[in-house]
Amino acid sequence: MAIKKGDIIKVEYEGRLDDGTIFDSTELNDGLPLKFEVGKGQLIRGFDNAVIGKETGEEFEISLEPNDAYGDFDPTLAQTVSIEQFPEDITPESGMMLRIDGPNNTYSIAWIKDVDEEFVTVDMNHPLAGKILNFKIKIVETGCEPDPPEMCGCGVDCGHEH
Repeated sequence: MAIKKGDIIKVEYEGRLDDGTIFDSTELNDGLPLKFEVGKGQLIRGFDNAVIGKETGEEFEISLEPNDAYGDFDPTLAQTVSIEQFPEDITPESGMMLRIDGPNNTYSIAWIKDVDEEFVTVDMNHPLAGKILNFKIKIVETGCEPDPPEMCGCGVDCGHEH
């Protein structure tokens, strides 16, 4: 039966950049298939849409432009700030990920791109923004049951959609 929005499925996958670098795969994630509800927005749009109409056992390849993945790189999301703005208990290092708290219990993730004696360059773009993503996908299972509430890691009926 063809996959449609709302189906819960499992896939095996490998994601590569145009230069052949593997950025994500089933193998890098403990070898366990990725389980998700199709059309719920749990994955990047292009990956989510690509499985619609496929069948169990089907293998295929897709190439996603940035607008179907993590979007275009936005230079306004990279800023250089004084190293003095960091709390004393944080020593900024290139590659470090930061949580930046915003209003109404919101937050953003930023990556430290560069550090020198006086300044730190912080980038809120996703590391894969602006890149073409190439995937090999295999539909492993369809008709899966949703995960129980305790699977989100909090162990209680937390109000998250499961």
